[in-house]
Amino acid sequence: MQKYQSIWRFVQRHRVISLMLGHGCVLLILALLLFGHVWGGVIRGAFAQSSCSDSDGVYTTQQGDTLSVIATHYQMDWHDLATYNHLTSPYTIYTGEAVCIPDQSSHRPVKGSGNFFPYGQCTWWANQRYHALHGIYVPWVSQSNAWQWRDRAHEFYWRVSSRPSPGAIIDLQPWVQGAYGMGHVAVVERILDNGHVIASNMNWGANPDQVTYVEFAPGSGVTFISF
Repeated sequence: MQKYQSIWRFVQRHRVISLMLGHGCVLLILALLLFGHVWGGVIRGAFAQSSCSDSDGVYTTQQGDTLSVIATHYQMDWHDLATYNHLTSPYTIYTGEAVCIPDQSSHRPVKGSGNFFPYGQCTWWANQRYHALHGIYVPWVSQSNAWQWRDRAHEFYWRVSSRPSPGAIIDLQPWVQGAYGMGHVAVVERILDNGHVIASNMNWGANPDQVTYVEFAPGSGVTFISF
């Protein structure tokens, strides 16, 4: 009988130790979950900052930041910012993380020397109208269908934004807001109170050889290009 009592006391004593160890493990896991996100952001931020070049700016993300918000602040396309920071889909960023901002001081936008697009095309009109407003032609003349203007503008260091500005070139990607397979470009003449724009166009609608004025809305597949 005494033997069984000794065994029972041994089991009870080790059961208490097991329960204490189990609770301790649970508390440790909760602590790691609680502080892991914060310290993870700090570690990622320190790594990103150390990987930025000397000429880069460094932006520390705040709560609620997105790549799009940061890119707009620095007048960049968010895809370019993601690529520059080696981010891939789903492009997740964390509070306290450092984002490298490329030095753009040495990148001067390039001016074109004339209008070499076929007369009557939307590309011809956008280039001609932009020159009439600003005295500047676009510099890209090859690989320059309307849908390609966004990327070509980046290559020549023109500003590309999701926000409209008067006199900017609006670029619609294929099949966006009535554009066909080659996309469409026009020039912003006026910004409406609802945020939409009135743009002047050629090669649009029922009278493609005439200048027409069309309302477009900023959004997916729409960018605004300026010098």
